[in-house]
Amino acid sequence: MAKKISAWWSAHKPTRRRLIQVYAALLYNAHVKGFIKGDIYTGPIKNVCVPGFNCYSCPGAIGACPLGALQNALASSNNRAPWYILGILMLLGVTLGRTICGWLCPLGLIQELLHKIPTPKLKKSRFTRALSWLKYVILAVFVIAIPLAYAPQSFPVPGFCKYICPAGTFEGAMGLLANPVNAPKFSMLNILFTRKFIIMVAIFTACVFVYRAFCRFICPLGAIYGLFSRLSLLGVKVEAEKCTHCGRCVAHCRMDVRHVGDHECIHCGACVGVCPTKAISMKAGRITLMANEGEKENEKPKRARRAVAWTLAVALLLGVGYYVNRDANRSAETPVIENTPEPDDGTPVGYEVGQRCPDFTVPLYDADGAQFTLGEKRGRIAVINFWATWCTPCVAELPHFEKLHAEYPDVEIVAIHSSLVTDDVQAFLDKKGFDLPFALDADGSVIKALGGSTQLPMTVIVDQSGKIIYNKVGSVTYELLESLIKELM
Repeated sequence: MAKKISAWWSAHKPTRRRLIQVYAALLYNAHVKGFIKGDIYTGPIKNVCVPGFNCYSCPGAIGACPLGALQNALASSNNRAPWYILGILMLLGVTLGRTICGWLCPLGLIQELLHKIPTPKLKKSRFTRALSWLKYVILAVFVIAIPLAYAPQSFPVPGFCKYICPAGTFEGAMGLLANPVNAPKFSMLNILFTRKFIIMVAIFTACVFVYRAFCRFICPLGAIYGLFSRLSLLGVKVEAEKCTHCGRCVAHCRMDVRHVGDHECIHCGACVGVCPTKAISMKAGRITLMANEGEKENEKPKRARRAVAWTLAVALLLGVGYYVNRDANRSAETPVIENTPEPDDGTPVGYEVGQRCPDFTVPLYDADGAQFTLGEKRGRIAVINFWATWCTPCVAELPHFEKLHAEYPDVEIVAIHSSLVTDDVQAFLDKKGFDLPFALDADGSVIKALGGSTQLPMTVIVDQSGKIIYNKVGSVTYELLESLIKELM
């Protein structure tokens, strides 16, 4: 029995690459609290891009997606050049290249697991090799052209994220909607989500039959890293003097490579063990990380080094996990607005319906230092909308508040932009020509004081006595807003 178990484990134990893939997925998504609370992490680490494909909006994500960051930067390029993210991509390209695809990408792991489902498989051919160039077309159109086209209009459109990205649908949208806390978000779903959901299902289905279908034919991040195939420090290398050009490595590879290490190679190392002359190895500069050695006399020192490396890696994972999930994380706490007056009727100050709304002051856009102070609006109905230029549902519902502002001049209405500003908000407002007062929640303290987080849009309605009668995340209609106002009047 023991021999059978040992034989089974030897045949099915995860490879070193699979363990690193799982580790990378856990490290990228170490914000466990996000899955519990149904919210995303917005701490300081989120300003750093992870190397692989991982959605910024995933509840567990601790870093930004480099592809999403590139699109947002290009969308804002009318105001500033995207040197920061371009520098990051170049650094990752010249150091790791497409090794990121083979070892450090969670979406690559998902594709490989889907491909393990027992079905007939489509083998690579001239057709798949030609189709592999499609990802460069997608890179040019959806990642570069569309964001740049909308940049002069101060209306950021991250084309790939908005229209195609399966990671955004699976990790971001579905990851958040899976939590009951976000049930109001279902009202915001429209044809755009339906199309992206169908695209996601189609891509994942293709991955069952075609090895890494998304990676080979669609992924623009892999296309970017592929541009650095001849320059990357880490990757599979071939010793020319040992190579006999037998072609066994290319035949064994499931990617659409023409030769080892080209722009389609993900440096998985599968070719290392099949080379009859041991000409192929995985290297980082002059350091050999993986080779077909045959003899095992140096196995003990290697095991010791691996044990140390994994110990440090696990320590890093635990440390990062503790940092982003700790209770002392100030970024997740609800701030106290100190200038809130003492309630005169015993009503507690808070953000729930029936509680007295905390007072706050925010600077108004295009008003020469003017401010909106909620405490000064006592005796009048106040409607507070939290929005952002990059939030499509937010922009779609702004006309409702504009109409309400025109129809009910005695109602105080203010639209407060998120602290996350990716483009010129004033230019956007000038183009739209709204008369509605707009303000900025510069540090995010106001939306947190009202029980909100990073999820938009959000609307709060306060009655004449300062009590909250409506506070919800999600899109609203003009009819809903008007009915609530009429009840109070």
